[in-house]
Amino acid sequence: MQKLNFPEYQFRFKNSENKVSIFDRIRKKFIILTPEEWVRQHTLRYLIEEKKYPKSLINVEKLIKFNGLNKRYDIIIFNPDGSIFLIVECKSANVKITQNVFDQIARYNLALDAEYLMITNGIDHYYCQMSYTDKQYTFLKNIPDYNHN
Repeated sequence: MQKLNFPEYQFRFKNSENKVSIFDRIRKKFIILTPEEWVRQHTLRYLIEEKKYPKSLINVEKLIKFNGLNKRYDIIIFNPDGSIFLIVECKSANVKITQNVFDQIARYNLALDAEYLMITNGIDHYYCQMSYTDKQYTFLKNIPDYNHN
């Protein structure tokens, strides 16, 4: 798999029926290794190991209903009170981050009301903080580390 713009992490892999799988520490199972999954697993490790978000507050690949359609988000980090702190949209490294990708995560966020958004293809990372009073987002250099308070 391609080298990504994240620290180096050690992963568990398994090979079955000529398919390589990677162990997801949040879902606690092996997931078929696709280019997008490679980015997702690096992002999870980054959020847990560098940003110190507790695994208990992280949710991966769940369905949400939006305008009557089923959509699947990549990663959500909850606040301890159950509100949503961060939504992450992962794309494979060969997918360019365009306005369409920002529109996609913004549509998800209409249903979720997260405080922060992160979009990554493993090479480029974008972070935004939402302002619901102004109905806009502000780009940030990074997302905050986990605050235990």
